[in-house]
Amino acid sequence: MHFAPDTEASLAFTVDLANTVAGATKSGLDELVTPVQLTALFVAHRFSGRLDGTEAELAEVRATRELLRHIWLLGRDDAAVELNAMLRNARALPRLMRHDGLDWHLHATDPAAPLAERIRVEVALALVDVIRTDETGRLRACAAQDCAGVLVDLSRNGSKRFCSIRCGNRMNTIAFRQRAAG
Repeated sequence: MHFAPDTEASLAFTVDLANTVAGATKSGLDELVTPVQLTALFVAHRFSGRLDGTEAELAEVRATRELLRHIWLLGRDDAAVELNAMLRNARALPRLMRHDGLDWHLHATDPAAPLAERIRVEVALALVDVIRTDETGRLRACAAQDCAGVLVDLSRNGSKRFCSIRCGNRMNTIAFRQRAAG
């Protein structure tokens, strides 16, 4: 499945943001607890616009992370209701933009808007595409029993089950050992 490049980038960002929670990270700990960690995520995903680097901004982004994790696993109709509310609350006005070496893509907030609001709106725009193409089934929780991660399956056949190679390998090892013991 292929979406527009900015949609895929927003979906990848959402997975990375959502998977900073304890239980989804390699360390097992929450990996979004300092403004420095937030800045690193911001830079890694080439997010544009205002970045304050404050504890208040971090708290808002952490709350947004929980909201996005919730929406990620909703059914199509329920997700649409949530997304409409997010876009309405932000008074989103979609427009095409080109900046920082990126080709035309959508923005719907002012670059000076708070980071958490910009995240919610950019992710909402990406999820609108997912809903419109009836591909919400590609937004899933990791199939590893001990993982709190989420994933977006962009594979052709839609068979991705794990949020990372680490989870896939761990679950395959467990299955192998169970078969060998039986």
